[in-house]
Amino acid sequence: MPVGDGTMLRFLPTSIHGIIGLIAFAANTIFWFIPLFVVAMIKLLVPIPALRRRCSILITNLAENWVAVDSWMMRAIQWAPWQVTGLEGLRRDGYYLICCNHNSWVDIPILQRVFYHRIPFLRFFLKKELIWVPLLGIAWWALDFPFMRRYSAEYLAKHPEKRGEDAATTRRACAKFRHTPTSILNFLEGTRRTAAKHRAQQSPYTHLLRPKAGGMASAIGAMGDMFDGILDVTIVYPDGPVELWGLLSGQLGRVVVHVEQRPIPPEWLNKNYSEDPAFRAAFQGWVQQIWAEKDALIERVLQEAQVK
Repeated sequence: MPVGDGTMLRFLPTSIHGIIGLIAFAANTIFWFIPLFVVAMIKLLVPIPALRRRCSILITNLAENWVAVDSWMMRAIQWAPWQVTGLEGLRRDGYYLICCNHNSWVDIPILQRVFYHRIPFLRFFLKKELIWVPLLGIAWWALDFPFMRRYSAEYLAKHPEKRGEDAATTRRACAKFRHTPTSILNFLEGTRRTAAKHRAQQSPYTHLLRPKAGGMASAIGAMGDMFDGILDVTIVYPDGPVELWGLLSGQLGRVVVHVEQRPIPPEWLNKNYSEDPAFRAAFQGWVQQIWAEKDALIERVLQEAQVK
């Protein structure tokens, strides 16, 4: 992707740049949220299946327009180049399961911009607490994003009946998408990588947290026969990751996005991750191999960026 158009904004003080970006993105959010909310209420209150399907399509169209304007504004406030590879052969009418490393909240608008109108609208797994985010929580609910409740190992030890609950939630969410082209995004690390989290996990990877395979395996179990494949996405920030304020204030540097299309082994279809130990072990080994390759790729990108 070419350099962004934000060369003039680049010379503004960071605080002014950020305020302009914040106002612009907030205005766009409110603009698209209002009609989306109205259609979502119609879908909720009118129990007519055909009308609800129409409402779902309209909600998705509104959300895609929302993303399109956000992506245009990202180009307007960003100055550094993006390097994106692996987008050949993607289809707007396909079904894709996307796995990606997670650096910051900026990963999501980057993925939305990269895949806009190349694959179906992105839906991603969210922590249940995020449903309370103003405006966005309702929008995510209206778009049928899967909300997951995360339990600690200590809690599950005391409440073993809660094991597998996230997998059941994943299967229910995926069942809604069987009749419309869909892209489901899963950040396998389950949280944004930080140095503190990396140390606490004693992760065997240099640039990644340990992957959690259950959500992805459950999605394959629920919809594996529908997916055209897995999009293995690696996002690297050679100048360092930023959070949302960094994006708004023009501090986002170079971005590298590598996409690799992977087939889903047919022997993994219709498997139950929580109840099939052999499948669980094989799937975890496969994910760990992907993560080792991803870690090596990130290292190569960072090394190459140092000499440029």
